[in-house]
Amino acid sequence: MSAKLKPNQTQGPKPPESDPPETAKLTVGGRSVELPITTGSEQEKGIDVTRLRDLTGVVTLDPGFANTASCTSSITFLDGERGILRYRGFPIEEVAEYATHSEVAYLLIYGNLPTRRELEQFTARIAERYNLPDGMERIFDNFPRTTHPMAVLASSLTALSGYYRDLTHSSPTREEIDAVILTFLAQVPTIAAYGYRRRHGLPILPPKRDLSPVANYLYMMFGAQQDDAVVQALRQILILHADHEQNCSTSTVRLVGSSRANAFVAVASGLGALWGPLHGGANQAVIEMLEAIHQDGDNFAKYIGMAKDKTSGFRLMGFGHRVYKNFDPRSRIIKKACDQVLGKLGIHDPLLDLAKRLEEVALKDDYFVSRKLYPNVDFYSGIILRAIGIPTDEFTVIFALGRLPGWLAHWREMLESPGFKIGRPRQIYTGPTQRKYVPLAQRG
Repeated sequence: MSAKLKPNQTQGPKPPESDPPETAKLTVGGRSVELPITTGSEQEKGIDVTRLRDLTGVVTLDPGFANTASCTSSITFLDGERGILRYRGFPIEEVAEYATHSEVAYLLIYGNLPTRRELEQFTARIAERYNLPDGMERIFDNFPRTTHPMAVLASSLTALSGYYRDLTHSSPTREEIDAVILTFLAQVPTIAAYGYRRRHGLPILPPKRDLSPVANYLYMMFGAQQDDAVVQALRQILILHADHEQNCSTSTVRLVGSSRANAFVAVASGLGALWGPLHGGANQAVIEMLEAIHQDGDNFAKYIGMAKDKTSGFRLMGFGHRVYKNFDPRSRIIKKACDQVLGKLGIHDPLLDLAKRLEEVALKDDYFVSRKLYPNVDFYSGIILRAIGIPTDEFTVIFALGRLPGWLAHWREMLESPGFKIGRPRQIYTGPTQRKYVPLAQRG
């Protein structure tokens, strides 16, 4: 038996009414407008101001983009207040402990941890591209020995585009995007190692396909297979730097890529942004600071006082972070790794002792604690790199090799986002108002 429905009658309980979309009300010049609010998967909220200028005639002003989301992204979640960092949902603590460098690259770029077969295929496809194109090696002979390694890396990467013209057009297919990614992951470390060898007057060593990407890079640099402790230490440093949300260099890659410039020039632009001491050069600045304090008799109390004196011009490098208002979760991992690798290699570095004393004093000082100036990942990573033989001016290159998978993941995500637009920030003009032009003959 079946029952007939009366008009407007439905079977079963009435579905609950969905909540109205959340909005923010903004009043400008007596006129109020409602702006939609976007909510992320971790309940982060952002006011969508896309149509703000059309509706009100005003724009937002946010120097340094400290409070502006330039995009939505599913790659990395960062909560600076709680000290959380996750790659595609996986806590950095677990990823750094258990994953290989290739696993992390695959995870960031493709969104999931690879199966064993997927990882084998991925690493094999990278290894078969290790060698640079014929003729590329001669480029390194044209740089003066004094050229900074980052200049060599960035300019060589741009030059590499000339050998892959089929991968530089403005609308690459998914297969071409994958080819770019594999080429970068294989050949950027080769370029970095070759640049190092040439700069130090050493013969270039061809890559070894039977080594892991990290072990192969160290072999090409130093000419011998390195101790497993060294390989594992560098693996962890690269993983900890693999991505960090919309930082200066990543947002640069996305901004340049948004013009549909090819990946070679977009990543080279990211290298330029990374080069600065406030970004990728920070661990070099930490080492240089520690060396200066050590040469001054390890008088760390003097430098703690200088850091607290705004008129001194001295900054305690490696403390505090733009987004972390708690401990940088990477700093705890890298401090432990620092103790482990120096212990395994039998190295006693007075700078490590000095760093620990600085950290201990600073964490008890209300000046630093009240301002939440805790050690960040750069505070100890440079000591590890020193221990495994990386010259100080090569530190930023190591950072770049670590960040490369993140840059590629964001470049790929941007290209595959529906309706993405070229980046074009606004400004608030503060120059002269309209003036009358006076010809040169009348200006005296």
